[in-house]
Amino acid sequence: MTRIKAKFADLKRIGRKGFVPYVTAGDPSLEATEQIILELERCGSDVIELGVPFSDPMADGPVIQRASERALANNVSVRDCLGLVSRIRRQSQVPIVLFSYLNPLLSLGFNRLGDELRRAGVDGVLATDLVPEEANEFRGVIQAAGIDLIFLVAPTSTDERIKLVSEASSGFVYAVSRTGVTGVRQSLSEAASSLVQRVKRFTDLPVAVGFGVSNPEHVAEVWQHADAAVVGSRLVAEIEKNAGDPALVDKVGALTRWLVSSRAES
Repeated sequence: MTRIKAKFADLKRIGRKGFVPYVTAGDPSLEATEQIILELERCGSDVIELGVPFSDPMADGPVIQRASERALANNVSVRDCLGLVSRIRRQSQVPIVLFSYLNPLLSLGFNRLGDELRRAGVDGVLATDLVPEEANEFRGVIQAAGIDLIFLVAPTSTDERIKLVSEASSGFVYAVSRTGVTGVRQSLSEAASSLVQRVKRFTDLPVAVGFGVSNPEHVAEVWQHADAAVVGSRLVAEIEKNAGDPALVDKVGALTRWLVSSRAES
């Protein structure tokens, strides 16, 4: 059983929903990212999405695009990301999903990819531009290494496509709350709830909802119908705002505790 599957099984057993934060590796530095991830876990995070910096992002909004630009300016590569995961593994067993585009992953060498990720301690991969129809060989390599492969579904996905994605995924299914790119929003799309219900018709995998989740009310709303809430841009914006502050890690921790504060009310 992968760490992701074990975490969601534990959450289900205790009747709790998951919190999945996203951070970009190397923003503002690899050392800071390491400390931020450990703080995210201490403050109630269940699975970490670690973004691999990429020069041509398609699904990322301006906040995460800027984070990638800053990390790339620091010359952060996919191998640096794996080194970061390895260092975290000396202190924590928090499940880590590598959130990437396909090209950086393939730069590791297709035949070595699974072993490289496994040795680093990566638990899951979400390649944003990889579609199930073209993923059979890639999926074989990843899953043979005991790593979960996660795909996206959107409100515009047909039932046929949701079924295809559900069958190709392991660990969990990532449901995009709305069409478009990532970013902070004032309200969630009403399509998110119905999308989760549609996904659950085809799979028993947990469903995590992201894109636009940015405050405790959003998180609590997602938890009403999904198994986990994903928050990215709100956290990355906090890192951007406080990048030069010695209290950066503490401020990210405080924001995380605020985002999951509805747990204390349940």
